[in-house]
Amino acid sequence: MAIDRDIEKDLDKDSDRDSDQTPTHQKSPWWARQYTFTGTAMGLVFLWLSMTPSLLPRGPLFQALVSGGSGAIGYGLGVLAVWLVRYMRSKDSSPPAPAIAWRVLIVLGVVGTALMIVWFHFWQDRVRDLMGVPRLAFWAHPQTAVMSVVVLFVLVEFGQLIRRLILFLVERLDRVAPKRVSAVVAVTLVVVLAIALINGVVVRFTMRALNNTFSAVNNEEDPDNPPPTTSLRSGGPGSLASWASLGNQGRAFIAGGPTTRELSAFNRAPATEPIRAYAGLESANGIKAAAELAASELEREGGLHRKVVAVATTTGTGWINEAEADALEYMYNGDTAIVSMQYSFLPSWISFLVDKENARQAGQMLFEAVSARVRTMPEGMRPKLVVFGESLGSFGGEAPFLSVNNIVARTDGALFSGPTFNNSMWLEATHNRDDGSPEVLPIYDNGRNVRFASRPEDLSRPADPWARPRIVYLQHASDPIAWWNPDLILSKPDWLREPRGYDVLPSMEWIPFVTFLQVSADMAVAVDVPDGHGHVYVRAVADAWAAILQPPGWTPEKTQRLRSLLRSGE
Repeated sequence: MAIDRDIEKDLDKDSDRDSDQTPTHQKSPWWARQYTFTGTAMGLVFLWLSMTPSLLPRGPLFQALVSGGSGAIGYGLGVLAVWLVRYMRSKDSSPPAPAIAWRVLIVLGVVGTALMIVWFHFWQDRVRDLMGVPRLAFWAHPQTAVMSVVVLFVLVEFGQLIRRLILFLVERLDRVAPKRVSAVVAVTLVVVLAIALINGVVVRFTMRALNNTFSAVNNEEDPDNPPPTTSLRSGGPGSLASWASLGNQGRAFIAGGPTTRELSAFNRAPATEPIRAYAGLESANGIKAAAELAASELEREGGLHRKVVAVATTTGTGWINEAEADALEYMYNGDTAIVSMQYSFLPSWISFLVDKENARQAGQMLFEAVSARVRTMPEGMRPKLVVFGESLGSFGGEAPFLSVNNIVARTDGALFSGPTFNNSMWLEATHNRDDGSPEVLPIYDNGRNVRFASRPEDLSRPADPWARPRIVYLQHASDPIAWWNPDLILSKPDWLREPRGYDVLPSMEWIPFVTFLQVSADMAVAVDVPDGHGHVYVRAVADAWAAILQPPGWTPEKTQRLRSLLRSGE
């Protein structure tokens, strides 16, 4: 938070007030003495801007965090602007704003905030209707207003606390150094202290608490998911990995999927029992060992002799989108083998910050272990080898491949849903997209091998021939996981320069700092919307796999029937 008084003024006087205070100023309202006029005005403007449209519907809590955070940033920028002007003019202080200015600001604040709440209500209703989400109740708006003020107050007061600490240090350093040197040294000391405190105490304590919490969740066993009785599933008879070691999400994956009866009924033919192999965090010592164990499990279960072997990279908790796995098994009537492994038990948004390297290593090592076993087979007897993953799993799924050409050369297809801004292949294809194609739905290399889709009909873009192997990226225009990027703070992205996607309001605009906070808050509710929006990918998976693999005897009618059966399992 910026310092709202010149730290170079005479500290023998009251450092909480301007040096040129008068008796009239002493009688000013408390807020005029505590806060700066310019900072307050800027904070108010930023608070208004925070209520403009974003990607997804938000409830009172997350909107309050966005509004309070935006207001605090605006206040800090206003204070910083005044300080810079004073510094450049070599002034120790600036005259206080007249009382009439504060009165006008208060009136404008009340009227402007009321109008922005109406606008917020309007666009929230529009985006909720667009996505089929219930509208906010009328009492949600006063809740949002109250919580926004609380968040704003806490953040600004925290900035005031930092300011007082700097002033205290300057006062002490002035005894042995010039004022300007004292100011620089004081600010540097506070920054270093803050970094040391955050890294040494806050992060360590937070990570310990998170590890303890999610480790307990990972070890929870669902009584409705007993160990499998078949040797074709990890944790079952003859398995190299114990049932308990698979972790919560691993056990759910192994216990899930369609039964042979369901597969037979769907395909109207006798089905084969699908193979699912999995290694948990506790199944082996380290990522490389877990990858080898999972590949050995696949081999033990006979997975290399199935028509399709799919290497799935999980999200942070070890979760796999059930729709992506089930669709493959339905399409090949169970003649499939899916192998995966866990590399963390933290949720994806935390893993993205602290376990990203683990996701990359897991994706790379698991694919290499499976690919090595497939290559030992006679070429004519090898199964189709495909890869898939969602969110952080798509990031890990890309890891074994340096480029699109590499994945084309080494696999029979790939499906990546909800990619992140760190997906290297996705970024390369998006940045080098064909002229005239939008960022939210790019066309790369005339769609020769890679296609981007938010809806099934997008898979036919462009009309040029689609060569094999095929790669599909499923991404919604309203998915904040795909479009969040630190560059949003100060840089306008192409997806907000171009016409908006089908499920994003045309009135959404880029605003420095504010849009970054809005999209960050949208990430927290990215899966709280129906399929086809946000970070929820279910029914379109059927169309994507059908286009990638084109299974023998598969028809569009089967795709439509399959769409209604799929669930994400989240």
